[in-house]
Amino acid sequence: MGSRARAWHHAEQAAVCDLVSPWAHGTVLRSSLHPHFYDFNLVRVEDDYPLGVAALEAFANEALAGLAHRRVDFDVIAAAEPLRAALAAAGWTSMRLAWMRHVQPPSPATEAPATVEEVPYDAVAELRLAWHREELPEEDARFLADARAIAQRFEVRVLALLEDERPVGFAQLRFAGESAEITHVYVDPDHRGSGRGAAVTKAAIAACQGVRDLWICADDEGRPKQLYARLGFRPAWTAMEYQRILG
Repeated sequence: MGSRARAWHHAEQAAVCDLVSPWAHGTVLRSSLHPHFYDFNLVRVEDDYPLGVAALEAFANEALAGLAHRRVDFDVIAAAEPLRAALAAAGWTSMRLAWMRHVQPPSPATEAPATVEEVPYDAVAELRLAWHREELPEEDARFLADARAIAQRFEVRVLALLEDERPVGFAQLRFAGESAEITHVYVDPDHRGSGRGAAVTKAAIAACQGVRDLWICADDEGRPKQLYARLGFRPAWTAMEYQRILG
């Protein structure tokens, strides 16, 4: 399953990045339309990478010249992990990512009363901005515009968790061929608890009935991974993201 998860992720990057070039250990990907969107402007390491941190930083600086960030994604976790301490000392942040595939129905214990409805993309703009400010507090208008333009390249559906007819959480789904991914799950901080995150995720799972592969990507060291496991997802592939903001 790891190879399928990896191929799914690579296909999304290929659909957005118009500047794609191979290098000795993988691929450099950039988007001329969205140069500030980290997920599509990066160095991808696809092998066991025998070189050290200095060589990696030098190549990233060259490959991503002109950008306000540096991003290096490792497909092979065994190659990424030994570099973690040295990159952290050099100012890089890191995240282990667990790509998980849905393999079984959610546990009945996660049931929670909720109203979840499909809504237009822009109906959850405030929640999308709140998520962005929690994760990456940068220029809001640019982020929202980039995210919307990128979403329009794909078949995307948005489900909103409604309380008093107002969205307090949402899930975003991306479909391609026989597969789908739950790309976002977010609940407003004032409404977290009481199973709301589980409820909106379960609604997203139900909306993907019939697909061959349903993916979700979680912080491998964070709590959401545990929620997704209770809802029937199992790890298929572990990757690593390294990132540094310049200036």
